[in-house]
Amino acid sequence: MILREEEPVPESGLLPVVVVGGLHEAARRQAVLELLEHHEGAVVLHHDLTWAVDGRVHRQVRDTSGSLGEAHVPLTNDCPCCALREDLLPELLRIADAGSHRLAVVELWGGSDPHPLVEVIAGGEACGRCMHEAVKVVAVVTAVDPLRIIPELSVADQLFEHGLHTCAEDDRTVAEALSHQVEYASVLAVAHSPAAVGSAEAQAGLAMLRQLHPTARFVRLGSGALVGAALTGFDVAAARDRVNPALALLPQAADEAGVATLVWERRRPLHPERLYEALDELVPAAQRSRGRFWLANRPELMLAWDAAGANLAVEECGPWLATLPDAAWELYPPSRRAAAALDWDAVHGDRVQQLIFTAEGLDVDGITGLLDSCLLTDAELADGEPGWKSLPDAFEELLDPVA
Repeated sequence: MILREEEPVPESGLLPVVVVGGLHEAARRQAVLELLEHHEGAVVLHHDLTWAVDGRVHRQVRDTSGSLGEAHVPLTNDCPCCALREDLLPELLRIADAGSHRLAVVELWGGSDPHPLVEVIAGGEACGRCMHEAVKVVAVVTAVDPLRIIPELSVADQLFEHGLHTCAEDDRTVAEALSHQVEYASVLAVAHSPAAVGSAEAQAGLAMLRQLHPTARFVRLGSGALVGAALTGFDVAAARDRVNPALALLPQAADEAGVATLVWERRRPLHPERLYEALDELVPAAQRSRGRFWLANRPELMLAWDAAGANLAVEECGPWLATLPDAAWELYPPSRRAAAALDWDAVHGDRVQQLIFTAEGLDVDGITGLLDSCLLTDAELADGEPGWKSLPDAFEELLDPVA
C-alpha cells in the first residue's frame, strides 16, 4: 500500500533524506522496508562494511523495483567510514539531480553513529556543491527491539566482538553505540513481537527507551505510522545541541516498570579523589548515566560524564562561563549563554553538578548518598579556590592522558 497522503512537499526542490540506523538488524531492515514500500518514489542506499577488512565497502542502491546498482567502494586512508562518506554524498546528489525519486533512505551499518553522518550530509560538499543545496535530512530513525535494550546496556561487550564495528580502531562498546543511537534519533521505531506484548521485559525496555529519550517520537513497526513520523522535519542544529553535554536538557526523574531515573543536582564542587575512588561503584550502578560536573581542583572546566555498559568517558567541554570575563561571553553561542543565565547561582554562577542515572532496579538512595559524600565538606569549601587547586588531581589520567 502506498501512503501518498503522507508524502512531503520537497522544499525548494530538495530531496528529503531519512537516515535509519540501529544495532538491531531485523528491526532496522523492517523500518527501511516500511519506508520503501509505503512511500512512493523512495530509494534506499546502504553501505555494507562486512568486507572492510579486505579493503572495500559494498554499496547497494534499490527501490521497490529491485536493485538499481551495486558497487565495491575502495577504502579511503584505510578508513571505511571515510569511504562511506565520500561515496554517499555524490550518490545522494546523483539521485537528487535525476529527479526520479522523491525520498532517499540511508540505511546505516549496525554500529554506525548517525550524528556525524547527518552533520556531513547537512553541511558537507560533494562534486563542488554544498549538500544543503540539493538534499535535506528530514528524520533520523533508530530502529530498536525493546527486549534487547536493557540486556545490551548492561554488558561491556565491544562492537568488534559482534562484527558491528565501523573500522579497526573502533573500540566502542555495544552499550555506548546503542545509547547514542537512541538519544540522537528524532524517531524511535520499536519492534513489535506479539509473543512479547505485555511482558515485563518488554515493558521495562520501553520504559528504558522513554527515560533515555523522552522527547523522541515513538512508532511501533508494522503500525503503518512510520512514514508520517519520519517526515515531520529534523533540525540538525537542535539535535546537535540536544546531545551536547554543555547544553543538553537532561531527562527528568522517573520510575516506570521497574526502571528509574535519578537526577542528582548540586552546586558545591566535587572532591576529585573521593569521586575517583567512588567510580567503581557509581559507573556500574546504572545501565546509562550522563551529565556535566565540575571538580574542585579544576574549577574553570565543565566536564562531561558519559557512561554506558559499565564504561565511563570523561571529557572537557570548555570553560564554565562564570570563570570568564563578561566580554568573552560573546565568543559562545546564544544557546550556551542563555543556558548559563537561566541556571545562574549567586555563588557558583553556571557551575553545577547535573548527573543522570537510569537503570532497572536503580538504587536511588545509595547513589545519592555516595555522590553526596564526594562533595567538598564545609571545611574544604571554606578553603576557597586556592585551597581546592591543591587537592590531589585524581582525574589527571582520564583528562590529560600521556600521548
